[in-house]
Amino acid sequence: MTTELPYLAIAAEIRRRILAGRLAPGDRVPSTRAITREWGVAMATATKALAALRQEGLVRVEPGVGTVVVDPKRTRHSTTSTLTRTRIVRTALDLADTEGLNAVTMRRLATLLDTSAMALYRHVPGKGELVRLMTDEACGEVPLGPAPTDWRQGLERAARWLREVYARHRWMAQVMASLSRPVLSANAMAYTEWVLGVLWETPLSPSQKLHAHLTLFAFVQGLAMADDLEEQARLDTGLSDDEWMEQNEPRFDAMQSGGPYPLLDAIAHDGGFELSLESLFEFGLRRTLDGIAALIDETSG
Repeated sequence: MTTELPYLAIAAEIRRRILAGRLAPGDRVPSTRAITREWGVAMATATKALAALRQEGLVRVEPGVGTVVVDPKRTRHSTTSTLTRTRIVRTALDLADTEGLNAVTMRRLATLLDTSAMALYRHVPGKGELVRLMTDEACGEVPLGPAPTDWRQGLERAARWLREVYARHRWMAQVMASLSRPVLSANAMAYTEWVLGVLWETPLSPSQKLHAHLTLFAFVQGLAMADDLEEQARLDTGLSDDEWMEQNEPRFDAMQSGGPYPLLDAIAHDGGFELSLESLFEFGLRRTLDGIAALIDETSG
């Protein structure tokens, strides 16, 4: 007997609310944050649930409002609407969020959009350009807003903003992995410009400012890639992190008791010990900002 994936179960429950009339056309459906609270799942799972509902045509994103239930009459008209680059990119984004980047092919998109692959090529020359457009769209979804005057507050906001982008679109961690060959995205460049603006009044040299930005970016990037691997492991094994650890705990205990690992043993038996990607993010963010602060103090002195 197979267990339904969490995001599909959540999508099914929201679908039932829509079909039962508890959510009427134009009503907002639970946001990703509301889903994480109600169902106790990760942000990526919540994003996949909403993406699945968008693919079914049950909901749509309303700028400045959120994700709302569509009008069935509007849905019937929308299926025959003109094919545009925006529709192609949005559909590809939803597909990647739900099934991963490897699922995004011109043939699959043509099926979802009820058109031919040749028609897609008239708007997008290939998958490489499509991924670039998807990345640009993802980076432009939520504005950073005005930059604070305090550089540390600004860098913290930038790091948290980037982590949220990766949480909504886990496939981006691999796409944005290269620092020497960055994705040519206007919105990603705007992010870099925003961060440099936060640092501009500090005594750091232009090169130091850029290195500070890229160091923080690489830190968030690395954890995002770990997040992506963790999510894939959950899908592959069907086990939560706690379930996997419980299953493998006897092996860890056997290895630890059979080898000279006194320091690991001391940590493992510390009642206050907690390790998660979220705790690593919080710890690493503060230490990275502390390092930049030390550099600023050295430069100004």
